Amino acid sequence: MRPDYSDAPSDQILCVDMKSFYASIELVRRKIHPLKGYLAVIGDKNRKGSVVLAASSALKKKYGIKTADRLFQIPDRDEIILAEANMGLYLDISMKITKIFNSYLPLEVIHIYSIDEAWLKLNGSQKKYGDPFELAIKIKKEIWEKYKIPCSMGIGPNMFMAKVAMDNEGKKTGLCRWNYCDIPDKLWPLELSNCWGIGSRTKKKLNKIGVYTVGELAQLPLKYLENKFGIIGNQLYYHAWGIDYSEVEGHFNDLKKAVGRGITLYNDYKEIETIKTVIFNLAEEVGKRVRKNNLKGRTVSLALGYSKQEIKNGFSRQLSLEKETDMTKDIFQTAVVILNKHYKGEKVRKISLYLTNFTESDYRQLNLFRNDLKRAEIDKIRDQLAQKMGKDVLYYARNLEKGNVKERIENTIGGHKK
Repeated sequence: MRPDYSDAPSDQILCVDMKSFYASIELVRRKIHPLKGYLAVIGDKNRKGSVVLAASSALKKKYGIKTADRLFQIPDRDEIILAEANMGLYLDISMKITKIFNSYLPLEVIHIYSIDEAWLKLNGSQKKYGDPFELAIKIKKEIWEKYKIPCSMGIGPNMFMAKVAMDNEGKKTGLCRWNYCDIPDKLWPLELSNCWGIGSRTKKKLNKIGVYTVGELAQLPLKYLENKFGIIGNQLYYHAWGIDYSEVEGHFNDLKKAVGRGITLYNDYKEIETIKTVIFNLAEEVGKRVRKNNLKGRTVSLALGYSKQEIKNGFSRQLSLEKETDMTKDIFQTAVVILNKHYKGEKVRKISLYLTNFTESDYRQLNLFRNDLKRAEIDKIRDQLAQKMGKDVLYYARNLEKGNVKERIENTIGGHKK
């Protein structure tokens, strides 16, 4: 049964994706055209198993190297350049590109999906910039002129259509626009793996019932999909018909909603004391960041990702304090309470720690049974000393314990070198 399009979104949504973002930046740094150079961005050039974080367009086309391949898979050729990740630079360029978006549109209609991808809601921009297609060309041109970074673009009536248009046509042509009338000719012929929102597991389940294209998915009844896939079944049905009710929401007012840090370990951790040491390292980083931003939070969230050898994936739990804090010890001790309650000895490969539920007040409720002011002053002095004399001038003895990742946390962004 065909869904009702009368209340379907009819917005002008632009999806923007920077082509091989990390690799393009590294090629431009070397004064090489980003679409012509053969370059791979590697986490660590000294580790043969290091993951390829980005491959330039030319490297993908000629050698078949792609993101998530390993260093040992890259042929030993003089024309291939290996660059270690420079996450600080990539984040800086990403923010500068966001400023270009903001020069045309308000922040509340800019949805940053990742470091190299965003959705922009162009509704209402026609009076100043003309047709949304023309505005997209202006943005594309300015990004190229300022940073020499190529990008792919897709325009659609909703976020889903804009994304799928960009992925399947915009990456070939540079810029395209899909509307609801294009669904039979452009959306339905797509294989499931080329449709955003359909992962490998869902694809396999759909293949088992004889569904291989989006068009075949669209022929299945809504109730059938909901019974078989639950909530995802509802999304599958409407996406197959090109409908998406998601709203573009700006993320720039979210800076004070959560402060956290995660790390993927080089090997599996199982001893609880080594896991606690990593949590302490993370608590130090989180505490330092909230103090720098004059924030205090009440809720601590701890997430553990288990090794592939484990049956379970891990857990994510949170615990709220009686009062707000910015102190490293409070964050750490709360996380340990969560750990002791939910960790059962599994092999751990990833640990993440967050502080949320913030206030911005300088008010501090004192606890009569411990010297909060003294502890807070110690954290503050340590932050000041680290800023003036270096991060290793004063540190807790726990940072010398087995399993500590203090240096990695301080010198990486997103798990890669700054």
